This record gives sequence, C-alpha cells and structure tokens, in this order.
Amino acid sequence: MLDRYAIKLIKAPLNGLGLLLDKTPFTANQITVAGFAIGVLALPALIYQQYWLALCLIILNRIFDGLDGALARRRGITDCGGFLDITLDFLFYSLVPFGFILANPVQNAVAGAFLIFAFVGTGSSFLAFAIMAGKRNIDNPVYQHKSLFYLGGLTEGTETIACFVLFCLLPAHFALIAWIFGSLCWVTTATRIWAGYQTLKTPTE
Repeated sequence: MLDRYAIKLIKAPLNGLGLLLDKTPFTANQITVAGFAIGVLALPALIYQQYWLALCLIILNRIFDGLDGALARRRGITDCGGFLDITLDFLFYSLVPFGFILANPVQNAVAGAFLIFAFVGTGSSFLAFAIMAGKRNIDNPVYQHKSLFYLGGLTEGTETIACFVLFCLLPAHFALIAWIFGSLCWVTTATRIWAGYQTLKTPTE
C-alpha cells in the first residue's frame, strides 16, 4: 500500500548511490547476494536476543536491496537478477519471524508460524500473478523498471519492514504484532487472488 510513496522518497538517493556503484567493478547480483548475507546474520542476532544488532542488520539488508536495483537500472535489468532478488527477498522475510521463534519458542512459536504462513499467501499470489502478467505482457504503470509485475496490496515491502522494526523495538510484543500483521497479510492475499482472477479470466486473443 505504501510502496508507491516510499519509492518516490528513496528514488533520488538510490539513483545517486547507483551512479557511484556504476564506477565500481561490483555487479548488481553481487550486491544482492551480499545484502542477503548481511540479512542472514540477523538470525543469530535474533536468537541471542540482540535486537538492536538485528535491527541494524535488517536495515542494511534493505539498503542493499535498494542498491542492487539502482545499479541494475543503470547497467540493464536481467531476468536472472530479478529472479535472484525476489527469491532472496522472500527467504529473508521468512527468516526474521523464524529468528523470533527461536529466541522465545514458548511465547512466539504459534504467532510466528502464523505470520510465515501468511507470507506464503502473499508471496505465492504475488509470484503467480507476475508469471501470468509476463505471459500476457501486462504493464504496471506504478512500478516501472521492475523485472516482475508488482501486484500491490495492503501489506507490501514498506509495511513489512515497518513490522520488522516494531518487532525489534518491542520484542516482548512480537506475538501480538505478528497476529495483527499476519491477518493483514491475509487480507492482501485475498484481494490479490480476487484482483488477479478478475484480470486473468478474460481469454487472450
């Protein structure tokens, strides 16, 4: 829901950093993998309840996620880069609640499992529509210069990161936040399924 506004805010600084990165030998895919590796480090930080460290690593992961796209737009977007980016993003999104589950299984396990379950719904509906949109050459005027069609919803990337920040700032309330955000994710899944079906039910010529 908020991604379209967040993109406008971060576009200029990311493009500036992308210009600097374009002068280095690093590739967009290398930045993607490096960002994911940083994100993976959040897992032991969460397990040992080092929540401020985990928060820093989560934010760094998201910064790298923006930088790889900025560099890719300068050098040319590729299918393999888009595939790598979205796959590692979804793995990272599941990693964070899993870390909170391991940190406190008694209090967090059920709520964390519910949130990961909800992420499966948002992720699968997102990717399934992107595949069909690609086959039909459906353009998305809101999220241009993306390797995949971005089907929006109530809970998108911006809301997910805000949720992760709340987790780290209020770890004692992880379960409550996870239940609420997971429920909102199911609203997103339902609206995506409905909108996707309505869009795709008309046969192509």
